[in-house]
Amino acid sequence: MKVEWNGTVYEFDKSMTVLRLLERLSVNRESHLVVVNNKLVTEDSRLEKDDEVKLIRVISGG
Repeated sequence: MKVEWNGTVYEFDKSMTVLRLLERLSVNRESHLVVVNNKLVTEDSRLEKDDEVKLIRVISGG
């Protein structure tokens, strides 16, 4: 799978959950959204080898 995060593309050969991916990249799950094949997913979703994943930082302000 191809994972785009902070302007860098990472590639992984094994399927895994979104939560596992976030752990491997040391990404805070509370401050990022995960989009897989242009669809927003939850951290228990399963990622497959041919998926295209984007990690998007959530920014809040007041």
